[in-house]
Amino acid sequence: MAKVLIVYVTTTGNTEKMANAIADGAKGAGADVTLKTVGEASVSELGGYDVIAFGSPAMGAEVIEEAEMEPFFSDAAGSLSGKKVAVFGSYDWGDGEWLRTWEDRCKEAGAVIVAEGCKAHLEPDDDAIAECKAFGAKLA
Repeated sequence: MAKVLIVYVTTTGNTEKMANAIADGAKGAGADVTLKTVGEASVSELGGYDVIAFGSPAMGAEVIEEAEMEPFFSDAAGSLSGKKVAVFGSYDWGDGEWLRTWEDRCKEAGAVIVAEGCKAHLEPDDDAIAECKAFGAKLA
């Protein structure tokens, strides 16, 4: 059974809804899932998980949330070599460039991307929730 850690930051609740749906999908596929906000997580615990999913809304000029997730991810990058990683989040504009950039940063850190980034436009609708659950199943 895969041990999956989902670490996310949310500003409006949309990314949190996604994180919960991803957790449901991973649990449904048999994974042991831990769900934490970035403020509850520590970089030192990443080694205890088989798969790590990072979640953040798109901010500013299509970047991850800068106050909490950016410093956490920057610190975590040194621990990602060989780790299975995926990214997700919600956005209001653009086309998901922030997720592609984030995936590239994961790859540069030596991570193995296990599922293409999962995104939802604003509040996830039923289709987006279904996509999140399928994304979670891939993490398992």
